[in-house]
This record gives sequence, structure tokens and C-alpha cells, in this order.
Amino acid sequence: MLFRQFFDHVSSTYTYLLADDETREAALIDPVLEQAERDLEIVCQLGLTLGHVFDTHVHADHITAAARLREETGAHTVAGERGPACADVHVGDGDVVRFGRIALGVLATPGHTDDSVSYLLLDPDHAAQPGDRVFTGDALMIRAAGRTDFQNGDAGCLYDSITLKLFALPDATLVYPAHDYRGLTVTTIREEKRWNARIAGRSRDEFIAVMNALHLPEPRHLREAVDANRAGGRAPVQG
Repeated sequence: MLFRQFFDHVSSTYTYLLADDETREAALIDPVLEQAERDLEIVCQLGLTLGHVFDTHVHADHITAAARLREETGAHTVAGERGPACADVHVGDGDVVRFGRIALGVLATPGHTDDSVSYLLLDPDHAAQPGDRVFTGDALMIRAAGRTDFQNGDAGCLYDSITLKLFALPDATLVYPAHDYRGLTVTTIREEKRWNARIAGRSRDEFIAVMNALHLPEPRHLREAVDANRAGGRAPVQG
């Protein structure tokens, strides 16, 4: 499997490229509109065919490149069941999306937003078995968890998603989040169980209290980003 991790410095967003190195079929996870040209250039340079564009949720701090990439390549856009209505494919817990020999299993991980999903790489030879990595969006981050104070966020629901879904994965599973603000690039389930200050060793009620006390400022472009992302990455038409 070919794997690359890209970064957008303005929004501190990670975008992930996965491809079958035999069939050259590829997918991007959480692409950023301003970086669409970069991503398309790399896909071209590597001789890949972009077939799928995945979003983990409706982002509030950047606009997805999903619509742009679909226009340029014909790729299918993929989102959770409660995600943008315009997505080509809506996925729910337990669904599997395949491209080449690569299979991504869907984990419903709401809480940061009500549409949040994570994508679990599956073993290509034993699809019922998890592979070595999971793409968690903003649900589980490196020593953190996504805020829950807007977009139908729910701290209790996020606690359940992390502890019952993500922490149930093998400890060695690599965790690739949608953001990091300190230059960290990857973590593991084992590390987050032990070192994640927001959730490690905390009860559900304690986690809710921590999340409710964050008092973070709103993302600068919250409204425009959410509205555009609900339209798949396009600014809504003004009536």
C-alpha cells in the first residue's frame, strides 16, 4: 500500500492519501480546498487514479476539497449517514469501502459532530480483522479529543465513541487524526489510553465536565466553512 500524510498550515489539517500500489487506485481522506492542486499533482506524479474522496465529518475550520476533486477526477465522495446530502456515498457503522485491494471499514464515532465517522484500514486478506491504522477525524486526536460545543456535539456521545469503538481496537493501532496543533503526526491506541489528558482514566461524567470547561474560541470561519461543507465544499447559493 502506498501511504502519504499531507498538512495544511492554515487550518492545521492532515490529509491522507492511500493507494493500492498494484492497481494504482487511490483515495484521499479529509482534503482541504486550498490544497486541491497539490493533491492532484501528487496523484498525477505517482501515476494514480483517484476513485474516492472521504470526509470524516463536516469540518468547521476549513472547506473540503471533495466537490473540486470530484469535478476534476470523477471520484466518488464519501461521508457519514448524517453528512452532506450531496455526497455520492453515505456510509454507516460496519460498512466497508474498497478500492483495489484496500478496504476501509466505517466506525460511527459521533460526539464532536453528529455525523463523525472514523475509517479503519482492514486486513486485505482477512477483511474481518483490523489493519494497522485508523483515521479518526476530530473524534480522537493526539492527546486530545474534538470539541463538542457546536454542530450537535455531545460530550457523552464522544466518550462512548472513543471508549467503546476506538479504544476497543488493538493497542498497537496507529491513530491518524484530522488535526494537530503541535507538530505531532501520529499516535497509537495504547498511548491515548494512557496519556490522553481529556479521557485517560476518566469516567464518562468526568470527561463531560472536562469538555464543558474548555471554553475554546470559535473557529474564525465557522459559519462559512460549515455551510460550504454541508454543500460538499461549495459556497451555498444566495437566494
